[in-house]
Amino acid sequence: MPDGLTNLIFHGIATIFGLIVTGTIVTFFIRDATQKEHTILRNYPIIGRLRYFFEIQGKYFRQYFFSGDRDEMPFNRATRKWIYKNAKNKGGIIGFGSTYDLREPGALIFASAAFPILEEDQLPTPALSIGEGYCDQPFLAHSIINISAMSYGALSKPAIRALSLGAAKAGCWLNTGEGGLSPYHLEGDCDRIMQIGTAKYGIRDRQGNFSASRAREIAQSVKAFEIKLSQGAKPGKGGMLPAAKVNEEIASIRGIPAYQDSISPNRHHDIGNINELLDQVAFIRELTGRPVGIKTAIGGWHFINELCDTILRRGLEYAPDFLTIDGGEGGSGAAPQTLLDYAGLPIAEALPRVVDSLIESGLKQRIRVIAAGKLVTSAKCAWALCAGADFVNTARGFMFSLGCIQAMRCHLNTCPTGITTDNPRLQRGLVVEEKYLRVANYATNVNREIDMIAHSCGLHHARELRREHIRIVEKAGKSIALNILHPYPETRSGSHQ
Repeated sequence: MPDGLTNLIFHGIATIFGLIVTGTIVTFFIRDATQKEHTILRNYPIIGRLRYFFEIQGKYFRQYFFSGDRDEMPFNRATRKWIYKNAKNKGGIIGFGSTYDLREPGALIFASAAFPILEEDQLPTPALSIGEGYCDQPFLAHSIINISAMSYGALSKPAIRALSLGAAKAGCWLNTGEGGLSPYHLEGDCDRIMQIGTAKYGIRDRQGNFSASRAREIAQSVKAFEIKLSQGAKPGKGGMLPAAKVNEEIASIRGIPAYQDSISPNRHHDIGNINELLDQVAFIRELTGRPVGIKTAIGGWHFINELCDTILRRGLEYAPDFLTIDGGEGGSGAAPQTLLDYAGLPIAEALPRVVDSLIESGLKQRIRVIAAGKLVTSAKCAWALCAGADFVNTARGFMFSLGCIQAMRCHLNTCPTGITTDNPRLQRGLVVEEKYLRVANYATNVNREIDMIAHSCGLHHARELRREHIRIVEKAGKSIALNILHPYPETRSGSHQ
């Protein structure tokens, strides 16, 4: 091709490109200068757009360039890296000292023993039975850490598949979330807990009421049922799945119309007080033969005290088989910021007080306690055992094990790691055959390190951890033992032992 023709084509393309760019700038300039919604854009057309760009991108710049390893919220870089390493089975070994600030109020310090348990004397952490003596098919749970409630629809198909397969390999349970039991929860032969949300998704009839026949059918595929009253992210507010994500399959699983917003009521219509709650627990347990528990965030002590008093009055057969206590800092999905920030007690305050009520009423052995709320590391899980929990649930910990990068886009359907989106192009990046192994590694390594902490404290296994084995920093240079901060209560006379 002659040089002259080449130059002509090149200059022609450059001219067209320049006209497009110029036209775009002029169009935006006119639009910015004439619109009445944004003051900055009206006064500074084009240039003002940079402010909004950097405002949106600011959290990502801070995450990668400016924040220290321990600075970020909701999870800092050090925590995320710890999870990634354990999920990849690369161990939590570091050098040259810790960056964990032991002067910070709330810091955890385990009371290491002068003579820790020798390796040959260490014992495996025993499994605990849930519902034994009160239902036909009690649940023997082996893992301390387990996968918290995350619904199919809120999470993608490959994410649910990887969690199910990983849970089976690690020996932990998988909670279905309020969106119902999907085929992808069933893919791995893991222990499953069916959550019954306020909308009764997946366990409802055509009118939206609880379906006894559906419950009996589901009972063949799950180990237990959990009645969800509220969650830490949004106590008093129901879940929502936007219409765009409610495809034919999800609508069929939930028992709702397709391509309409899936909005849960903020409360069960058939459960408005403690007696109705205990009636429902006993009814579902008798109907299915499976253990039945309750999940709730805690706003004060009235609920747990009244729950214990009512159980003592009505009898142990009405007690829930487990209580899942969600801290106000919990939340793997989208929620109003006001509720995320201000509603519900944090798990550090809620858990010891709930356990105290159970001990005082003599119900601690009858009701298993599951703790949730940013408990993603082995140290936080060990703290929960010290405070009186029997098990720990985490959602975001397992999301990190799947590859979550804390992009904070769970509610936008644009999750770059394919975990919380139904976009097939983005889901393609989540390779189930790889990620389920990371899920299993994370659970296995957390359980192993909880035992390691117990051995350091001079205990044979993790279930021997008590409040006296951990100290909480109150101010720089001073810590207090948890059993002093939260003393064990006396069992009331006449309570069940």
